Amino acid sequence: MKEILIIAKRELRGYFSSPVAFVFIVIFLLLSGFFTFMMANFFERGEANLQSFFMWHPWLYLFLVPAVGMRMWSDERRLGTIELLLTMPVTPWQAIVGKFLASWLIIGLALLLTFPLVITVNYLGNPDNGVIFASYIGSLLMAGAYLAISAMTSAMTRNQVVSFIVSVVLSLFLILAGWPPVTNLLVSWAQPWLVDGIAAFSVMTHFDSIQKGVLDSRDLLYFLSVMGFSLFTTSVIIRAHRAG
Repeated sequence: MKEILIIAKRELRGYFSSPVAFVFIVIFLLLSGFFTFMMANFFERGEANLQSFFMWHPWLYLFLVPAVGMRMWSDERRLGTIELLLTMPVTPWQAIVGKFLASWLIIGLALLLTFPLVITVNYLGNPDNGVIFASYIGSLLMAGAYLAISAMTSAMTRNQVVSFIVSVVLSLFLILAGWPPVTNLLVSWAQPWLVDGIAAFSVMTHFDSIQKGVLDSRDLLYFLSVMGFSLFTTSVIIRAHRAG
């Protein structure tokens, strides 16, 4: 654990010594506010909840999270520092988890800074704060899944742009697999069991379930499985690079 924390601190210093962390947080807050109040007509809805806030998160994360994760390993490979990192007294798995946690912490900080929205809805009405809390947990887990995919694509190439594009494509697939317009289209020609099976692989299916205020073990297991599989694949790629 000590080695993981050392790597995480190293990464956090790197993020905050450059504009990456600040730009991500500012853009996330600005876009969240814009979509919540302008696009979703927050005040016109007349409902004291944050549904209009969380409904945009799968799409915001689609582009913002890969922008954070694309440098995770690509920079190390481009600058040639990955060899130095892997010769340190840390295992590849410790380095992967440390880097992942540092990036995830930045996303969590951006989410935490949206707390004025929670205060606003509690001032305007009597929202179900249990549902809001569950939605925040679901949003953080979904961001973690996107980030783990970004870590995997970042380990594949030293080109950040390529990493970003591949990560967006993979994450988009996880969205579209359960997006209502897509599932409605599939229903017209596919068997219901097949449609349900495809939708089960979607972040939308599981995030929508959590937004109802229920932290179902199946939904939590889904996000943790995506993170676990992606980080495991990252370790395989890093070990192959180390062996090479």
